[in-house]
Amino acid sequence: MNYKNLILDIETLSGQSSKIATLCLNRPETGNALNEALIAEMHQALDQIEQTPTRLLILKANGKHFCTGADLNWMKQSKALSKAENYQDARQLAGLIQRLDQFPAPTIVVIQGAAFGGALGLISACDIAIASKSAKFCLSEVKLGLIPAVISPYVVRAMGARQARRYFLSAETISSKQALRLNLIHERCKEQDLSSTVEALCHQILQNAPVAMAEAKQLIDNVSNQPIDEHLIDLTCDRIASIRTSPEGQEGLSAFLEKRTPGWREPSTGEQHHD
Repeated sequence: MNYKNLILDIETLSGQSSKIATLCLNRPETGNALNEALIAEMHQALDQIEQTPTRLLILKANGKHFCTGADLNWMKQSKALSKAENYQDARQLAGLIQRLDQFPAPTIVVIQGAAFGGALGLISACDIAIASKSAKFCLSEVKLGLIPAVISPYVVRAMGARQARRYFLSAETISSKQALRLNLIHERCKEQDLSSTVEALCHQILQNAPVAMAEAKQLIDNVSNQPIDEHLIDLTCDRIASIRTSPEGQEGLSAFLEKRTPGWREPSTGEQHHD
């Protein structure tokens, strides 16, 4: 499929059906600002990615900035929309962020330059966020008389309600050092080191069992902010019993006891090819 606003690259692991997908925003002339067309293409790209088992999804952007928020022309168009039309417009972005959040394989987002407004929703929905030291973040909506409504569940989950009270209201610029402290990102490095940092992280993740990682992501949602009661304890015991007796769990335990490499282990470097 040909995309105008993004680049989708899919690598197939040698000898396996699983793939590594890289989704790259490609509107550098606009700072990769979000608009209706980009959001629609990201939905289409996720449809394409989901057609084949995926071990890893990387979200990044071409150019100086990761994403500068909403496109100016898109904002102008929204002024003429009714409330019902604005609602449907918002649902497209909300659905995209939800899909990233619930993507079963690990997701890594790579940030450089500006990450403003809706960009923080994309970032907060991904499992792991790596940013350049020079990256800047901002929840700038109130400057325009708006609110970060669609992205708020994910951003508040990442930084917590207390910190959100400050940054949703102040719309001040957040440095990468502050973003690390606020849990918006997991790691910061020099911009020239972004590729090698992400590559090392990908290599680490690809050593792990794909079904177990999907189950681990689901487990986090199941236990977060829940009372540690008999129901939750029963749920966790059931989950470990199920995974231990699953084909992947049996393979993992057998490989460990037999001191051999499990079947899902990443092939040697250089044994990948592009679709």
